Amino acid sequence: MRIAVDAFGSDNAPYPEVEGAVQAIREDLCEQIILVGAEAVLKQELGKYIYPADRIIIVDAPDRISMDDSASQSVRSKPDSSLVKTIELHKSGQADAAVSAGNTGAVMAASLLSYGRIKNVQRPAIAGSFPTQKNHEIILDIGANVDCTAEHLVQFAKLGSLYAKFLLQVEHPRVSLLNIGEESAKGNLLVKEVHQLLSENKEINFIGNIEGKDVLKGITDVIVCDGFVGNVMLKTIEGAAISIFELLKEQFNKDWVAKLGAMLSYPVYSYLKKKLDHTEYGGAMLIGLNGLTIVTHGRSNAKAMKNAVKFAVRSAQSGFVAHAQEYFANAGA
Repeated sequence: MRIAVDAFGSDNAPYPEVEGAVQAIREDLCEQIILVGAEAVLKQELGKYIYPADRIIIVDAPDRISMDDSASQSVRSKPDSSLVKTIELHKSGQADAAVSAGNTGAVMAASLLSYGRIKNVQRPAIAGSFPTQKNHEIILDIGANVDCTAEHLVQFAKLGSLYAKFLLQVEHPRVSLLNIGEESAKGNLLVKEVHQLLSENKEINFIGNIEGKDVLKGITDVIVCDGFVGNVMLKTIEGAAISIFELLKEQFNKDWVAKLGAMLSYPVYSYLKKKLDHTEYGGAMLIGLNGLTIVTHGRSNAKAMKNAVKFAVRSAQSGFVAHAQEYFANAGA
């Protein structure tokens, strides 16, 4: 399994990408990693580590797409960027998947232009996996499409169900629609229409609406929403987790009694921190495309990049893209 990594995507590139690649190879997560970026810089950084030299190779890409660049324009105007070349390596078959911590809009634009949409899929989406009290949930869309039609959301439900089935091994994934209430009469006109369509669709195991307060309970497998709502929810949950740990640290350092309490509660604190740590989960999949791209946080550290490689390998091994192509080809027929 060969994974192409955009080595100049993250905020602190290329340090997290290089260290993450070395960690992934040391843990034998894949056979080979292709680091894409400025060759001289990557050689210098790799020189700090001991690793099997034939298992991490460099593809030179002198240009870079920054977080401030226009997504679609930069993809067309910077063909020698690390991001575009990473996607092209997967498209050409030289890599089994592509990974980037770069500009999410540009990652989607480059992937869409290179791979194209799966036949009969109207809109690709970004599918993220959330830890919950019971199991992992897939939420889509979390940022690719801020304005959606009812049919788009129904297709997201189908794509999410395929993701849950082939990556999470859930035979009959439960699908929920994110809404302001559980009742079918709640919500705006779009959500009401989607609820009716999902209820009538026999291919989808639709269990009804889900409210924001229940998202982390693990009572469903797939949550469907438009990209605007999904992105706000994602960042709210991440921000809440960060704030909780900052408050705990502040309280633990107040006095010796608090510090003693911190020592006694450390196992629970450590478990909770790991469960809510975004670096543990390897990023999100761009779903609905004829190719496999994993996008992860711009602030990713080495562990996050290593786990993004791990997730890319698992996604490629699942055959998800081929399964989705087959499903939607039959749906079109």
